[in-house]
Amino acid sequence: MDYTEIYYKNNAKKLHKLVDQILKKFGGISQKDMDDFYSLANEVFVDVLKRYDREQKFEAFLYSCLYKKIMTEITRRNRQKRKADRIACSIDQTICVTEGKDISLVEMIQDNKTLENDIFEQMYSDNIAAYMEKLSTTQQAVLRLLVYQYKPNEILNQLKITRKEYVNCLQVIKSYENIRILM
Repeated sequence: MDYTEIYYKNNAKKLHKLVDQILKKFGGISQKDMDDFYSLANEVFVDVLKRYDREQKFEAFLYSCLYKKIMTEITRRNRQKRKADRIACSIDQTICVTEGKDISLVEMIQDNKTLENDIFEQMYSDNIAAYMEKLSTTQQAVLRLLVYQYKPNEILNQLKITRKEYVNCLQVIKSYENIRILM
């Protein structure tokens, strides 16, 4: 009987089914991990073919070898996750800035802003400024009041404009020609 043909028919469906049956007991396995375990199963299958002595059923022997190898691999992966990061240091650690003057890392951290936030904030504010330049004074005023969550009637009263002027302002504010700057 050719075990290779049996287990690798239909894109190794039977071998994958055996691996899935073992992995179902553990749960939390991603598709990437599944692919890794399928590759591992191929290696185990070749090894089992070499070592099989016909004293027990092939499927039982393959299952036990696969189970042991998968358990070993999961243990190895979990052990790697538990290893302490030897490079990490405490933010309370002090460093010498100048002779006689030490400062802790926590004191050096100014705030939670990052360079990325600063760059995006600058880009965003530049885009808003360009957008606002395209609007008339009345349209800018309407937009500011909308930002502060004024209701339409309150905006009409505050700016002393008609409903038609308000609707026209909204159309210009929302027009693609203007908002594409923000995209």
